[in-house]
Amino acid sequence: MDQLIMALKVFFPEHLHPSIFMVGGMVRDVLLGVECQDVDLAAAVPVPELTALGFRLVESKSTPNIYFRFKEPFGKIEVTWLPALDALPDDLSRRDFTVNAMAMSLEGELSDPLGGQADVQRRVLRCCSPTSLTDDPLRILRAFRFECEGWRLDAEAEAILKGRDWSAELQRIPVERFSQEMLKAIAKEDPSRFFRRMVEFGIGSNFLPEVFKMAEVTAGPPTHHPEGDLFTHSLQVLERMAQLTTDTTARFCALFHDLGKLYTPPELHPKHHGHDALGAEQVPAFCKRLRLPVALLRALQATNRLHNNANRWEELRDSTKIRLALDAIKGGIEDFLPLQVAADFHATMPGWETALEVARMNAAQLGIDPVLLDNKEFPPEKLQQVIMQHRVAEFRRISL
Repeated sequence: MDQLIMALKVFFPEHLHPSIFMVGGMVRDVLLGVECQDVDLAAAVPVPELTALGFRLVESKSTPNIYFRFKEPFGKIEVTWLPALDALPDDLSRRDFTVNAMAMSLEGELSDPLGGQADVQRRVLRCCSPTSLTDDPLRILRAFRFECEGWRLDAEAEAILKGRDWSAELQRIPVERFSQEMLKAIAKEDPSRFFRRMVEFGIGSNFLPEVFKMAEVTAGPPTHHPEGDLFTHSLQVLERMAQLTTDTTARFCALFHDLGKLYTPPELHPKHHGHDALGAEQVPAFCKRLRLPVALLRALQATNRLHNNANRWEELRDSTKIRLALDAIKGGIEDFLPLQVAADFHATMPGWETALEVARMNAAQLGIDPVLLDNKEFPPEKLQQVIMQHRVAEFRRISL
């Protein structure tokens, strides 16, 4: 904290120091003794002085004007502009939760009008006002994300959530903002709580109806899925994956690896024959609706298509193992597919690294005659068969 404050004092001219305060999550992190992700300030300083320091205005119709810039060693710096120093308490009262409604001067003096310091110690999320959540419904999703880090909404906040239908308010939130909160939550230590709380309070079905439908679908035959429904199974796989890796893509794919089970004919339940292909078909529309990156779409599609075969790894023929490796590389999931198998099927994939090594070999490395490759009359499908035969031979040689 001392180093951070000293750096801020060096960056801002000395005559501005009494008018600048650290606020929001920055103060919360300082009190918790954790590294601040971004610098969040409130300042009652002349606008020309901010622009002279390189800040640019980000206008908003619903919140005070924010001035932004990126600067090392701080990273992103956001300044909430205040018309005067006495406007600070009002600014704090408009924030979401009391743990984010504290200010600290550059001399290290804490301003805590709503008792946020005690809530930080108790890891409790208490609304700053009765309208905190209705003022910005995204705060509900942010609270669920905070709960993935060990925070807990207090009883009054939970009562507010249970006391009304939030559908209309949530419709105002762009889907991109929901997806950002979801992916941030998936990266936390207890990612499944975000989705459990969504279902518990009936919040977010307009963004992610699949999660709500999962509870109504059996995960599979009881002998293989004693946990029962697909929602329980998917969260269990997510939780196990979270124990194995911090990679957000791997965790996201673990949660939605059985997307196809939502689309298998009900009359065929509890079995879900063909759910891997069905899931792969549904992924593009699913990810595009959530405005997710193309790399995430590609990884989820590959996970849906390949996880069933990967779970049966030791039963597969050598050529099928190599095709699986080729497809995993294409989908960008080669590093975590064995983790998916461990989280989903409690199994391992011995020889996976060898299969990847062979899949990455070119024709020269496989010892294929260049004359054959240049022969335009040789049927392409036959050439692919020859290449696979060489891959299989190399796989077996390395595996000995």
